[in-house]
Amino acid sequence: MEEYIVDAEMSGARLDAFIAAVTDLSRSAAVRLIEDGCITVNGCVRDNKKTPLPTGAVVCINRPEVVPYEVAAENIPLDIIYEDDALLVINKPKGLVVHPAAGNESGTLVNALLYHCGDSLSGIGGVARPGIVHRIDKDTSGLLVVAKTDAAHRALASQLEDHSLYREYRALVQGGFKTDEGTVDAPIGRHPVDRKKMAVIRDGSHAAKPAVTHFKVLARYGGITELSLRLETGRTHQIRVHMAHLGHPLLGDTVYGGGHTPFEKKHAALLSGQALHAERISFVHPKSGERVSFSTPLPQEFEELRRILEKNALS
Repeated sequence: MEEYIVDAEMSGARLDAFIAAVTDLSRSAAVRLIEDGCITVNGCVRDNKKTPLPTGAVVCINRPEVVPYEVAAENIPLDIIYEDDALLVINKPKGLVVHPAAGNESGTLVNALLYHCGDSLSGIGGVARPGIVHRIDKDTSGLLVVAKTDAAHRALASQLEDHSLYREYRALVQGGFKTDEGTVDAPIGRHPVDRKKMAVIRDGSHAAKPAVTHFKVLARYGGITELSLRLETGRTHQIRVHMAHLGHPLLGDTVYGGGHTPFEKKHAALLSGQALHAERISFVHPKSGERVSFSTPLPQEFEELRRILEKNALS
């Protein structure tokens, strides 16, 4: 058990910010401990990361015992866009899971990173998620930044928290848009019935977290639209949930209402999951302090879908 007393300088700070400031934990790691009931303030468990702390408050942290868990290094090819001694930028293919979990202990990006980097990965994400700063879904392709050092991990996680880590996606969705651009500002939480899904939740529940997605129409193909999307926040399945909430599920996304149109059924082999690609990423490099940007071409299957849609639109 770790015990910390809030001094005058930190008076009024949020619980998660205080923990990140006085320990070696990142803000996201602090939030996980808070949500898991591992933090008490003046003897009472606090599960709200926004809890303000008065001067003199006693904050206790009960870090759970680390359960031995070994993730095997596997020689899985990686498409490395950039690498230095602080981080890597990876172009993840569709179908590759980011980190091991129950029933999926091998064949993940983490297994590949352990083979490529050895011990040169940040440990902040835990044994099962070394170096992982943010995730993209199994059937989403595109760019991820991976931290090699704890300092880089903390710096990148901080940019995620303050929304300065820029992430832009390309998607194909069902239906047409009347406007050329817009913003979806709708909180996301666990689906109340199907716990494997996420959903827009507007009942004020603390389980729902703020979620903001900006979108811009790139092309219209009759009943299908091509979008560029920028994440302001990074909730689980955020783009997929927000587009489904608007009535425009992603092509191929059978979890959130896609996959049933004639076009999707005809070209199911090209879809094999949602038509979503993490196309661009930009952040301030933790060591140089300079903003760096990376982009990657659309996958071959995505380009083929666009070619078919363009041809259909002209015929």
